[in-house]
Amino acid sequence: MKIDRQKHPLEAHEADLSGSSFDDVNLSGSRFHNINLSGGDYSKINLSGCSFEDANMSGWRVRKANLSGLRVEDANLAGASIVNGRLEGMTIEGIPVTELLAYWRAGHEAKPQ
Repeated sequence: MKIDRQKHPLEAHEADLSGSSFDDVNLSGSRFHNINLSGGDYSKINLSGCSFEDANMSGWRVRKANLSGLRVEDANLAGASIVNGRLEGMTIEGIPVTELLAYWRAGHEAKPQ
């Protein structure tokens, strides 16, 4: 099926659209429920204002992303890492991350038991 330069709402139920390709497509205001997007390649995506609930994002790699204002609640962050990130204003449990890092770097790192 090919949809080219048309504006139509699309409803898909119990459909297998694996291997599909979307280029220059506006899906703003769309609703996705019980969707498998694993193994996809996403670039130049605008996800501002989106909400993810009960989402499996294990193994995600986020690069060159604007995550300002991001709020992560009730999340499993085991093994997560942030590298070369801009951390001003970021908090963990209400504690500024820049202060935590400064404290750590001042020689207060955890000592092996």
